[in-house]
Amino acid sequence: MRRFSWFNATSLTLGFAFLYVPMIILVVYSFNESKLVTVWAGFSTQWYGELFRNEEFLNAAWVTIKVAVMSSTIATVLGTMAALVLVRAGRFSGRTLFSGMIYAPLVMPEVITGLSLLLLFIGIGLDRGVLTIVLAHTTFSMCYVSVVVSSRLVTFDQSLEEAALDLGCSPFEAFRLVTLPIIAPAVISGWLLAFTLSLDDLVIASFTTGPSATTLPIKIFSAVRLGVSPEINALSTIMIAIVTVGVITASLITKQAAVRQARDERMAERTA
Repeated sequence: MRRFSWFNATSLTLGFAFLYVPMIILVVYSFNESKLVTVWAGFSTQWYGELFRNEEFLNAAWVTIKVAVMSSTIATVLGTMAALVLVRAGRFSGRTLFSGMIYAPLVMPEVITGLSLLLLFIGIGLDRGVLTIVLAHTTFSMCYVSVVVSSRLVTFDQSLEEAALDLGCSPFEAFRLVTLPIIAPAVISGWLLAFTLSLDDLVIASFTTGPSATTLPIKIFSAVRLGVSPEINALSTIMIAIVTVGVITASLITKQAAVRQARDERMAERTA
């Protein structure tokens, strides 16, 4: 077994510092009383109050959350269906083309994806707004859900489904009562990943948005070009807190599901 050397400790410390020290500084200065984000003038929560009175930021946040929830939900459904086809359907005509279309957004530059979707929406005469952003985010986040769910389905014991079918379940009931609860941690992880990608997207949204739908990343980018304000620090701190709570919740759910599954397997072995 390798010893944990000083070099490894130093590398690990510098790596974590590079990732998280800027976030910590941002959180600290979100409570700064001064309007200058680089000058500390005392502790204050006034910028959080200013943020919640800023209608433009609130409207952009509402649009972003609405788009993220809708696109991640649709992407989770479609991505799970695509994963089932890739893992369970075996060899079929057009499988290579189908898998290539599923995984293409993983390696496609976001500029190309956004531009192609923009040309598509213009070609079919669809006005840009919330709907176009949802369709665009669903398109590129569905592949991530498919990858996550596929990795779980590959190790899934299909004899459990066969037992349910032998006991009188229909194929849909077997999937709903047996398969879906077992792969639920992967489905939830895929949804959270799609939600985070939609929440963070700037490039694709800038191509597919319209005057009536401005997402929060676009609003922040536009505001930062004129200078960083304490309100943006406060907004970023809230986003960090939400993402942290989401990650911790997902980890706890996954851990509880794994413990429950291990307990059920032990009970099944004792019964057999």
